[in-house]
Amino acid sequence: MFNKILIANRGEIACRVIKTARKMGIKTVAVYSDADRDALHVEMADEAVHIGPAPAAQSYLIIDKIIDACKQTGAEAVHPGYGFLSERESFPVALEKAGIVFIGPNPRAIAAMGDKIESKKAAAAAKVSTVPGYMGEIDDAKHAIKIAEEIGYPVMMKASAGGGGKGMRIAFNRKEVEEGFPLAKSEAKASFGDDRMFIEKFIVDPRHIEIQLIGDKHGNVVYLAERECSIQRRNQKVLEEAPSPLLDEKTRKAMGEQAVALAKAVGYDSAGTVEFVAGQDRSFFFLEMNTRLQVEHPVTEMVTGVDLVELMIRVAAGEKLPFKQSDVKINGWAVESRVYAEDPFRNFLPSIGRLVKYRPPAEGTRDGATVRNDTGVFEGGEISMYYDPMIAKLVTHAPTREKAIAAQADALDAFYIDGIQHNIPFLQAVMQHPRWISGKISTGFIKEEYPDGFKPRAAEGEERRILASVAAVIDHQQNSRRRQITHQMSGTAVSFAKTRVVKIGEDQLKMEVAGEGHSFAVTMMGANDARGETISLVSGWTPGEPVWHGKVNNRDVAIMVRPRLNGLTLSYRGITVPVHVFTSREAELAALMPIKAAADMSKFLLCPMPGLVKAINVEEGADVKAGDPLAIVEAMKMENILRAEIDGKVKKVNAKAGDSLAVDAVILEFA
Repeated sequence: MFNKILIANRGEIACRVIKTARKMGIKTVAVYSDADRDALHVEMADEAVHIGPAPAAQSYLIIDKIIDACKQTGAEAVHPGYGFLSERESFPVALEKAGIVFIGPNPRAIAAMGDKIESKKAAAAAKVSTVPGYMGEIDDAKHAIKIAEEIGYPVMMKASAGGGGKGMRIAFNRKEVEEGFPLAKSEAKASFGDDRMFIEKFIVDPRHIEIQLIGDKHGNVVYLAERECSIQRRNQKVLEEAPSPLLDEKTRKAMGEQAVALAKAVGYDSAGTVEFVAGQDRSFFFLEMNTRLQVEHPVTEMVTGVDLVELMIRVAAGEKLPFKQSDVKINGWAVESRVYAEDPFRNFLPSIGRLVKYRPPAEGTRDGATVRNDTGVFEGGEISMYYDPMIAKLVTHAPTREKAIAAQADALDAFYIDGIQHNIPFLQAVMQHPRWISGKISTGFIKEEYPDGFKPRAAEGEERRILASVAAVIDHQQNSRRRQITHQMSGTAVSFAKTRVVKIGEDQLKMEVAGEGHSFAVTMMGANDARGETISLVSGWTPGEPVWHGKVNNRDVAIMVRPRLNGLTLSYRGITVPVHVFTSREAELAALMPIKAAADMSKFLLCPMPGLVKAINVEEGADVKAGDPLAIVEAMKMENILRAEIDGKVKKVNAKAGDSLAVDAVILEFA
């Protein structure tokens, strides 16, 4: 076994590998760029080596720097994580020449399966069912259009060396190929150093299902059941689960055996994944093989009880797999949410900045449900524009899918992040969505269920009463604290009215609050102050805590609490709503306040996310038509074309290529 390994990656996967290595008694070496100098993986590792500037192409993607770091530290092996160099054939070849072990598949297997074009050829040769497509070299957008029209729309344009949704576009017509192909090609070049593309038929209403494999260097390959990864935005996964609610045992066995046969055909000998696109009728087609560990591996680990990173290390050291196919069992259900630094209310555009608050839910097992949080960040750390926007992977495991989803919903409610925008409101909403709960999903879920963009769930029914009663109790506790301030008024104790009017969104609820310490009773008041339902609340919450934890009518509840001017913003189960608590007189006066009109920003092109200006396509005085491209902004390896919404004339250009802009910065002004 190895004494010391180097992790050629960053973020949560580097931290994940370090945890397993530490468990195995193996020392670890981290590498880091300028942007990651203070990163969590650097702190966790036994040693750390600086490898260059922030852009990945100048640091994490340079093989010679990784090998030099191994030589400096005496690292005997390298774990590539996922992304970066993990699927580049030249990396294990270079490591072998330097006498360093690659904790991953052999170069031949990477060449055969890691390249998306070559893998499809190999799959076809092995008589694996494949999606119709073009696997040859594609010269340019014109050539891509010709191929797309021969296959028939819609088509998928995808980077041959790709992964993680980068360098990928779906096109439903000629124009979308013409515009999307150059962008996907550019993204592929920037992300992987390889701009080769392939095109294939896009299956309508598909599901994304993948088989986890593990092989050793003695010819043994085993499949560890499947994961479903159908909830995606921008062709990148957001939610995963294991097993899939679609598959039956017959289909699972067929997919697994097919994946194993393909892996054995190319001599695969590490952790890898064969991905399939599946129809709602359980038909399936080979999509690609990822010759690396994948982001969503924890859900497989939770239902099978294996440590995939440990197996990768042991296999690389020459050990045989410790189990056979017949030993693999599925235990319960696991759900994973990817917590991203992105704004779901702005089409999931990236958000960068400082994590002012980062308070994940507690890990561990309670009432049969397990919470696991894989992360690579910490409170006070910086989310950089140079890398993937992932903050954490929140995983829950329980005996049934229903209980795993319920545990995930509870954990998301307890997850508090501040300082940047994040997608937790969206993840919370999905956990309550009937279609997700039913398991009748597809890769078009987000587009189909939120066609006009994601909006927070409305506070209705029981959820509205819970939020209103918690807000009333918070106000009551704050008033109780004020009573304890000395020397307020000489000779007279300060008293507060018990009746409160809670304005939640546009609705108003009248209620009476009683109780002290940790136990409270909130009585709903109807017309003519008629007393209605009484809600019991028990909580140890104190003013200033970011998450209200307690029981509402003996039900566990966690609600994110953010102060706002004269009120609170509460977040719960995908509901994010402003709440104000008034006395009766304050409510009367508040109703008379004028509503501030929003500023007219129709004359400006605003930057939709923090990012780098790649191009400005217009000049001052230029006439533009609706739909014309105005600028390209890049952040976190993603390029976005900003288009004119209406016809107009450019009055002023406030930015140029190379500028770094904050969100809502003015790029153009129109006459």
